[in-house]
Amino acid sequence: MKRRDFIKTAGSGSLIMGTVLAGCSNSEQGGVTKAQQTRERHEWKMVTTWPKNFPGLGTGAEFLADLIGKMSDGRIKVKVYGAGELVPAFEIFDAVSQGVAEMGHGAAYYWKGKNAALQFFASVPFGLTGMEMNAWLYHGGGMALWREAYEPFGLVPAAAGNTGVQMGGWFNKEINSVDDLKGLKMRIPGIGGEVLNRAGGTPVNLPGGELFTALQTGAIDATEWVGPYNDLAFGLYQAAKYYYYPGWHEPGTTLECMVNKKAFDDLADDLKSIVLNACRVANQDMLAEYTARNNDALQTLLHKHNVDMRRFPVEVLEKLRSLSEEIVSQLAEQDPLAKRIHDSYHKFGLKVSKWHDISERAYLNARSS
Repeated sequence: MKRRDFIKTAGSGSLIMGTVLAGCSNSEQGGVTKAQQTRERHEWKMVTTWPKNFPGLGTGAEFLADLIGKMSDGRIKVKVYGAGELVPAFEIFDAVSQGVAEMGHGAAYYWKGKNAALQFFASVPFGLTGMEMNAWLYHGGGMALWREAYEPFGLVPAAAGNTGVQMGGWFNKEINSVDDLKGLKMRIPGIGGEVLNRAGGTPVNLPGGELFTALQTGAIDATEWVGPYNDLAFGLYQAAKYYYYPGWHEPGTTLECMVNKKAFDDLADDLKSIVLNACRVANQDMLAEYTARNNDALQTLLHKHNVDMRRFPVEVLEKLRSLSEEIVSQLAEQDPLAKRIHDSYHKFGLKVSKWHDISERAYLNARSS
């Protein structure tokens, strides 16, 4: 009776409970350990590169956090922080790596300073679409390479969203030839920024929350963000005259959830599966949302706000594709891991494009004819 009273008084205090369990038989310890596992609780922080609750991106992070909580029956509670609330937007990689937060939601091309090859896991100009990226990651060896690339930083990566094909961006000058790119100051991240640089422009990397002011004040001449759904939310039509397509630089941008490896390893096996599968659901859901929302937003931009939408000239797209191929090939030569990532990505792209030539492309051409 005294022993039971002691346990009741101790409640859930792990130190006292552990002392009591030390005197129990093996069978008693086993039973209580299982009970403890079912009551296992984790309170995590997720830092993001997006403004809090920003449509699609910020809400996608919230969706993921909420899903993990529901799937784990409250055993993992994740609090989401928008860009700058806990750490600056472009410092979330280090924050999660160092354990300041257990999770981060962003895009791998923001961390190219860590290793330029990481950009393959976000988007490659004229590269894989969202559907193709998912195929490469889940069934083409991409995910194993991604985990290997993040291992030295103490991170476990997972795809946790995709924007689909983006728009080419907002410009305060017409782009009629390659010469019009020279001297252009444009917010554009990742490999796309390197392409612009070689075309004579000046790439600028800014978080989303700073784009409108930078464009409106003339600090930059152009910006890409995502597409109509997000561009309308930021009001970018008020700061630039021309809206160009297609988004050659980001044909299917994968967004990521990175998890601190120590925090991940501390989870029970079922919770590890819950986190990874929740990311997979969030990845699929975001792509579906952008597909559903973009055209409605585009029609609002065109017919309510009278946006001047234009297609990039063929000459410009051909030059940008040529420069992109050069840069991507050079990335592969940086180190053995970069070469393996490039070769895997490139070979998968060649393979899947042969199928899409007679499936997706052929069907869309037939539907629009």
